[in-house]
Amino acid sequence: MEIGKLGAIQLDALKEVANIGACHAATALSELTGEKVLVNVPVIRINPIEKVFEMVAKPQDAVAGVLIYFLGDMTGRTLLMFPQEAAWHLSDCLLHRPLGTTRSFTEIEESAMKEVSNVLTCAYMNALGDLLGLVMVPSVPSMTVDMASAVLEAVSLDFGSDKEVVFCIETEFRFVEKDTVLNGYFLLLPDQDSLEVILKAIHLG
Repeated sequence: MEIGKLGAIQLDALKEVANIGACHAATALSELTGEKVLVNVPVIRINPIEKVFEMVAKPQDAVAGVLIYFLGDMTGRTLLMFPQEAAWHLSDCLLHRPLGTTRSFTEIEESAMKEVSNVLTCAYMNALGDLLGLVMVPSVPSMTVDMASAVLEAVSLDFGSDKEVVFCIETEFRFVEKDTVLNGYFLLLPDQDSLEVILKAIHLG
């Protein structure tokens, strides 16, 4: 299966999924934070796993990542990842605190991040499910704060060379009242059978 064969129609379909997912995610963030949240047009990348990892962060960068497995008509895993500073700011927005309050993750901040990651992940996965006509159910989220290399290595365990394609959606969330922009990365790592389903649905398989 050669991702390089993706044509304009297929890429447009995936970009539309990213746009819809990002808009739903922004709406969900607005509801959770009580603030107006806007999104820029998201950037979607479809690459081998190691290339995507090089794009989203430097190995030594501190990041917060929330891993969620999904079951149902498709299986695989997702990783919602924020640079550490952005994750701290997002935590402050969720907990209705001044920006700069959070400087580490206690149980309260971690719980808030897991909740919002679950909501944001569902926003993207529901958009994909609507395109494919499939239902997916998320697992309980788990969170890790570490160097990017460690977080990405953990999420890619058992993700062999025959399952190396990663869908990455980079989204900028702009919190209007706080006049701040947070970058987030949504990574979808489908199992091999589910990758086939996605590619066939967009007429590549």
